[in-house]
Amino acid sequence: MNSLYQTSIKSLPLLGHGKVRDNYAVGDDKILIVTTDRLSAFDVVMNEPIPGKGMVLNQMSDFWFEKLGHIVPNHLTGVAPESVVAADEVAQVKGRAVVAKRLKPIMVEAVVRGYIIGSGWKDYQATGSICGIQLPAGLRQAEKLPEPLFTPAAKADLGEHDENISFAEMESRIGAELAAKMRDVSIALYKEAADYAATRGIIIADTKFEFGLDENGVMHLMDEVLTADSSRFWPADSYAPDMSPPSFDKQFVRDYLETLTDWGKTAPAPALPAEVIEKTQAKYFEAIERLTGEKLKV
Repeated sequence: MNSLYQTSIKSLPLLGHGKVRDNYAVGDDKILIVTTDRLSAFDVVMNEPIPGKGMVLNQMSDFWFEKLGHIVPNHLTGVAPESVVAADEVAQVKGRAVVAKRLKPIMVEAVVRGYIIGSGWKDYQATGSICGIQLPAGLRQAEKLPEPLFTPAAKADLGEHDENISFAEMESRIGAELAAKMRDVSIALYKEAADYAATRGIIIADTKFEFGLDENGVMHLMDEVLTADSSRFWPADSYAPDMSPPSFDKQFVRDYLETLTDWGKTAPAPALPAEVIEKTQAKYFEAIERLTGEKLKV
């Protein structure tokens, strides 16, 4: 399978390279978003691509945008990516790009947690709460929470960690009405997605959503949705509390990097062994097949 580490599209103006996505202007009101095979871990972009990963993320997002479109509008336009680039650039966008509405991003990420894991578990161990939300005593690592928690995060610059903030801080940044709408929509999206994923043998432990506003101030779901990069997916058949369950994402990369005593989790990234790349690719491919019931469209 061909991999794409970075795009080289000349027929459209480049807006910028993110950790994983390359963005191009399509007129004044649309944007071409190409999901590459780059992988970031600990907010550092690795030097080696994971072949096909970008296609998995793009097709997974498209799946969820369609399934959850009745809850909130999204950024999709329906314009074929192949139609907005030059003929010799089609291979760079096929199966891994969308033409989206150009929205004004809301600079707060909407994080929903259904299980207590990751930074939420560390916070709970230290304070008995997550992002200031008090929780019952005696919860175990990876245990299901009584109700999904909405824990916003302030979006950071590229290469920086997003910062968890309180709901009150979110209200002060974007206004009480929009903050409440983001919270309610995010929890509704998470609950419906988690219920569906459960029928496919997948637990969605947590996820993050990003929203933007159109020219009329209407809130849209944007960027990526419920992918293996923006969510923790656990196989239900091997789930148990009191441990960090295996996940359908960059777990193999993270586990390998944790063994490196001479790398301080800052750029430049260390080289990834072929075995770690292959195992990571297999996890992404398994995730989309489990979730949608279909193999990756290449």
